[in-house]
Formats: sequence, C-alpha cells, structure tokens
Amino acid sequence: MLTQQQRTAGLSPDLARRAAAIAQALEQGRLDEAERSSIACLVLAPKHAEILRLFGTIQFMRGRTGEAIDTLLQACAARPDDALIHNALGGAYEAVRDYPRALACLRRACELAPELAACWSNLGKLLFASNDVEAAIPAFQRAVELAPRHVYARTMLANILSADGRDKEAETQFRKVVEQDPACGHAWSGLATLKPMPLNMADIKRMRAAFNATAGSQADRISTGFALAMALDHKGDYAQAFAVLGQTHALARRLEPWNAGQFVERVDSILSAFSAPLAAEPPQGEEVIFITSLPRSGSTLTEQVLASHSMVEGSAELPHIVELISEESDRRRQPFPLWVGKLGPADWHGLGRKYLALTERWRKQRPRFTDKMPGNWLYIGSIMAMLPQARVVVVRRDPLETCLGCYRYLVSQHPYTHDIHDLAGYWRQFDRAARRWRALYPQRVHELVYEELQADPETRIRELLAFCGLPFEQQCLDFHSTERRVVTPSAAQVREPMRRDTARAAKYGALLDPLRSALGMSPFRAE
Repeated sequence: MLTQQQRTAGLSPDLARRAAAIAQALEQGRLDEAERSSIACLVLAPKHAEILRLFGTIQFMRGRTGEAIDTLLQACAARPDDALIHNALGGAYEAVRDYPRALACLRRACELAPELAACWSNLGKLLFASNDVEAAIPAFQRAVELAPRHVYARTMLANILSADGRDKEAETQFRKVVEQDPACGHAWSGLATLKPMPLNMADIKRMRAAFNATAGSQADRISTGFALAMALDHKGDYAQAFAVLGQTHALARRLEPWNAGQFVERVDSILSAFSAPLAAEPPQGEEVIFITSLPRSGSTLTEQVLASHSMVEGSAELPHIVELISEESDRRRQPFPLWVGKLGPADWHGLGRKYLALTERWRKQRPRFTDKMPGNWLYIGSIMAMLPQARVVVVRRDPLETCLGCYRYLVSQHPYTHDIHDLAGYWRQFDRAARRWRALYPQRVHELVYEELQADPETRIRELLAFCGLPFEQQCLDFHSTERRVVTPSAAQVREPMRRDTARAAKYGALLDPLRSALGMSPFRAE
C-alpha cells in the first residue's frame, strides 16, 4: 500500500499536512471538519488523487453516492493503482447495487494491497451479500490472518462456519471475539444460536454486564439483550427472559420506529392494485418456486425439503423482486403500487426476464430453484404478473407461536417485531393478504401449515412436491441429511429429523396474555 508521503506527492508541504489531517479527522469521525478542509484543498489542488479520494469518501459518508462515484472515478484516473481508491469506489458501487463493478473494484483493491485487512473484509462482505458464500470464506480468513483483532471479519467467518454446521469451530471464533470485545453483541448472538447452546452462567453474567452498560453502542446492547434472553430461556428462566426481551425491544424501537397505520394503508393499496390477475406474455417462470411467510414460521424447513430434491437448488433469500419493483418505481417516478395499472403484459414480461437473468446462477446445476425472501408475500401479485408460471408456497404457523418466535429473535429490518401489538397487527395483514392471493391464484399459490407438516410429514411433503410439479423423492422426506449451507437461526433445526417439540408459548404462560389478547385469543390456562 502507498505510504502517506507517496499519497501526497506533488502537493505543497502545507497541503500535504492538511491532507493528512483530513484523513485523521475521518478516522476519528469529525466529518464536518474533514469536509470543510477537503473543499478548501480542492480549490488549490482540484485534480490531485489523494484530495479527490478524501473528498469522494466524505461524499459517500454523507449519502451523496452518485457524486462520490464521480469524484472517486476522477481519483482513480489520476492514480489507477491506489488500493484505497478502489476500496472506496467498491463501497460506493455496492451502495447503488452495481454489484459487478463493486466486486471488480474490491478484487482490484485486494490485488494492489494484499496486506490490507479492510479490503479483504469488504470483499468478503460483498461476496456474502451476493450469496457467493464459498468465495467469501477465504476473503474473511485472509482478513483475520492479517488483523486477528478484526471483529467484523472474525464474526462473519464464525457465522459462515455455523451455517456450514461446523458449530465447534464457530464457537471458537465467536469466543475469540468476545475475549477481545466483551460488548460485541453480534458474537454473543452468534453463540446463542449454536446447537447445543454453549452459553453458561458465567457467560450470562458477562452478557448482563454488557447489556446494562451504557457506554457500548445501542446495536451491540440490542444484540446482547436478545442473546441474554435466549440463554435465560435455555436455562428455563422464562420470566427473566421475557423481562430482558421487553427491555431490549424498548431499545430497538428507538432505532427502528414503526408506523402501523401507514403499513395498513400500504397493504390496502397493494391489494387494490391487484384486484384481478395480471400476467406477462408470453408466460414464463416455471423455473422458480417462491417460499414466503412471516419470520420464524417454517420457511427455512420448507426450503430444505425442496432443496433436497434432485431438480431444485436452494438459493436462500434473494432481494431481486424488491429491487426490480424499486427500480421500476424510480424509473416511473411513482411509488409502488401506483404505477401497476400502467403496465401491460409486455412490461410485466420484461420485468420477469430481468428477474430470471438475475437468478441465472441458481439454475446452473439444477433446472429449478427456490427464492425464500419472507417479505415477498406483499408482492405475490407482482410475482404472478411477472412470472405467471411460478409457484408460490405460503408457509403458515400458529399465530401465537409465530409472533413469539419473532419477538424472541433479533429479526433485522423488521421493526414491527419490537411491540406485541404491532406484531399482532402485522400478522393480521399477512393473513389478510395471503387469503387474497390464494383466492386470486388458486392454481399457483399453495398454503403449507407448519404444524400440519410436523404432524404428518410424508403427506404434506407429497402434496408440496405435487403442487410444484415435482415427482416424490425420498430424500425430501430425509431432508435433514441434505448437506447445504443455511444462514438463518433455523440452521440447526433443518439438520435434524422433523421435530414436534418446537412450540414454546406454553412455557411463557400468562406472560403472553397481552399478545393473546392482541391476536383475539383467550387468556392462558394452565393444564
């Protein structure tokens, strides 16, 4: 990597000192000071690579991503072999979802500065986000080798090991993180989801101290709170677990507010926009099986069953439906679903072709694949319009168990989970939409009830395969023996035979009566 002297070569001594001060201000989070200084330096050296790099980084941190890309491209043209420029440009391209360019920039950064852990960690992060987990592993391993105290890289490596079922190796990595940083909530959360859970009373004491400390970040406290609640639940102390959950969700609500009324209006508008079936011409989408549900409802298990079939690739949670809808909204300068009625069959066909192009990698080994993004239940009308030959499996679970499952876990970017009344309201909207989609598309939308799958696996799996147009294969019934990477909290469960002891609401007894009431259910009665 270039030295500071090499970076500032060509600048006057005064400008070189000011550039170094800007870099230091950025490292210390003094963004306003850094921006003022960089603007002043740009007046005097508007084409210098280091000044442009610093200003482009500031623009990116300010959220002005398009401007940042333009500035960083100028910096790259002035100094094409600077790893830090490529690293910053990769992050900017990732922010605008230009993943091919982002990946190319980050790979180039690693080539230019193979000794820089941050470049390897950023490359691993992008590969992981792109579902290329196999390639992400060596990137994170390299980052950890270069910087043993790189908490993010080690935590991500541990998460991948856990997803591979290598729980002892994952535990070793997570414990190295908490030894370095006892307040690292992601590491505690990772330990809490391992099977068997390795957390002991000494760990509970350390988590309590980290959770009660006010010096740590809110994100770390929240993750630690969920891990602490899970550990207390595992020890059978349900009252304490529920109390900690209440405290943790109160913290989380401050960071992730939720407007229940706006969400109801959104569901109203979507269902109104798809009052009758819309379809692409010519028909397409036979390749894909969508699995949608609320979190903690059995979608991972359903995917594991289907991915055990010789004709189906399990791809996990793909963001492409939401991305395509967002891009169409930007193009038409109208929010979804206001533009739905303006699209004809050819328009829907074009969106469907884009989706199939984005998911082509999942059909290289097998002809069919799954898309398990839970929130796609909102977009089933759009999915059927784009891909009218696709199958959609809506997975349901008992509403109380579903809501409790969402409440017990940290479900990223699902702010409705932080309040039991919001949870119940969200479940009602899911139930309402799922019923509408089944009525509109009875041949293409199938409902799978988690409890029914537990009670009679073979019957329900045969029905599921028949709906998907797949012949029965015994391996689908023996799904637990299928080796594949699963990156959700249900990873350990799908490596076991079908369990019938997953219900937990009764253990919390009357503590859940406010949730029961919000769901329109009777109070708890001990048997």
